[in-house]
Amino acid sequence: MRLHFLGANRQVTGSRYMVEAGGLRIMIDCGMFQERKFLGRNWETPIVDPKTLDFLLLTHAHLDHTGLIPRFVANGFSNPIIATEPTTDLTEIIMMDSAKIQKEDAEYKKKRHKKQGRKGKYPTVPLYTTEDSIAAVSLLRGVKYNEPVKLNDQVTAVFHEAGHILGSAHLELRVTENGSTKKVVFSGDVGQWDKPLIRDPSLLDAADYVVMESTYGDRNHKDAGDVATQLADAVNDVVERRGNLIIPTFAIERAQELIYHISQLVYEGRIPNIPVFLDSPMAVNVTDLFRKYRDYMDAKTHALFDSGQPPLRFPGLKLVRSVDESKAINDSNPPNIIMAASGMCTGGRIKHHLRANISRHDATILFVGYQAHGTLGRLILDGREEVRIHGREFTVRAKTAQIYGFSAHGDCDDLIRWLGHLKQPPKQVFLTHGEEDSALALAKAVKERLGWPISVPEYRDEVDLD
Repeated sequence: MRLHFLGANRQVTGSRYMVEAGGLRIMIDCGMFQERKFLGRNWETPIVDPKTLDFLLLTHAHLDHTGLIPRFVANGFSNPIIATEPTTDLTEIIMMDSAKIQKEDAEYKKKRHKKQGRKGKYPTVPLYTTEDSIAAVSLLRGVKYNEPVKLNDQVTAVFHEAGHILGSAHLELRVTENGSTKKVVFSGDVGQWDKPLIRDPSLLDAADYVVMESTYGDRNHKDAGDVATQLADAVNDVVERRGNLIIPTFAIERAQELIYHISQLVYEGRIPNIPVFLDSPMAVNVTDLFRKYRDYMDAKTHALFDSGQPPLRFPGLKLVRSVDESKAINDSNPPNIIMAASGMCTGGRIKHHLRANISRHDATILFVGYQAHGTLGRLILDGREEVRIHGREFTVRAKTAQIYGFSAHGDCDDLIRWLGHLKQPPKQVFLTHGEEDSALALAKAVKERLGWPISVPEYRDEVDLD
C-alpha cells in the first residue's frame, strides 16, 4: 500500500492524495491551488495520469478540494467520483460556477494584456470549460454517511460526518491485503464543535494511518472572543460611520453561517435592520441546498426552521444573482452589508466591491475566513498600503478587521481532541493542508500531548504504508 502527497503540503490549498491499495489507484480530493505562488501547478500536466485511476473520492466540496476535477476529467479521468449526497450537489454548483469564472477571467486578462501590450504569466485561456464541468458532473455518485462503499473485494470506503461544511466527511479506507486489514483515515477539513447549522465532527476509534489537516494548528479560536458580539460590533461601527461593511465570503457554509448570525442579531435587536446583500449566485444556490438537506442539520437549526424566525431568511436580506443587480449594489446609499465571493478575494464579485470601497475611510473590510499567503485577502489583512485589483493599484484607506471564530476549521485543541479520540496510537500521522509554520506547530503539540509518531510531508512525497 502506497500513499502519494500531491497537494496541500506545507500549504493550504490544492488538496490531493493518491492511494495505491488492493489493486486500485484511488485519488482523494482534487483541489485547485489558490495561493499566487503555486498557481502554476493548476496548469501542469497531472502528476498521476488520470486515465490510470479507478476512483476519485471527495471529502467535501470546497474549491481547494474539488476545483481541478473538470481539468482532470478533460485529461482522461472517466471513473466514478464518490462523495456524500450533499457534497455531490455542492460540487456540481462549484464546478459549474468555477468554469464560468475561468472563462470570464481568461477573457478579461486577454483584453487587459492586449491593452497593456504585455503577455501574462499564465495562458489567457480557461483552465477548463463548462463542457468539462458537465462531463465531470456526470461521474458524481452520492452516498450516505456511515454506509460502507465497497470499491472492490479488498477496499471499502466509509464517509463520516466532519462538521466542516454541509456534507463534509472524514474518509476511512479499509484495505485488506495479505490477510490483514488496515484503516487509512483522511480527516478532510475538521470542523468545530457547537457551531450553528451543521452537526459536530464524528470521533473515530481506530486508524492505522491518519492524514490530518493543520490549517489552524498553531492557534485556538476561542482566544478571539464571541463571534456574534464581534460581528455586531463591526456592523454597528460601520453604521455609525455611514459606510459599507464588505465581507469576502466563501459561498459554502461561511455565507450561510453569516446569514444565520446576522438574522439572529436582527431578530434580537442588536443591530439595525439595514440592507444585507448576498452577492453570489453560487452562495444563493447553496443556501437553497441547505434548505433541501435539513436532515443534515443539527437539532437547534431544525427548531429554528420550524419557528417564526427561520435562520436563513430575515427582513433586509437581498439575494443577488444577476450581474446588473450586482452592479446596482454600489449605487445603494450606505450603510449596507455586502457579502460576496471569493473568500480570499482571489476572484469573483468581491473584487468589484473592493474596488468601490477599499479607498473609502468610512468602509470596513471584514475577514471571516482564512487568508492564504499570497492572496489578495492576505495582502489587505497584512496592512498593505496599496493593492492591485483588476490590473490597477488602489490605496487601502478602508478599515480592516478579522473574526477568527467564524472559521469552519477546528483549531489546535479541536484537532488534537479529534485525533486523540483514537483508542490506540496510529502507526503514523501525516499533517497536511496547513502552512508550514502551522503544520510544524501542530506536530510539536501532538508529540508533546499525545507522544504519537507524526510527520509533515513535502509536495510529491511518497510513503510505503506496508
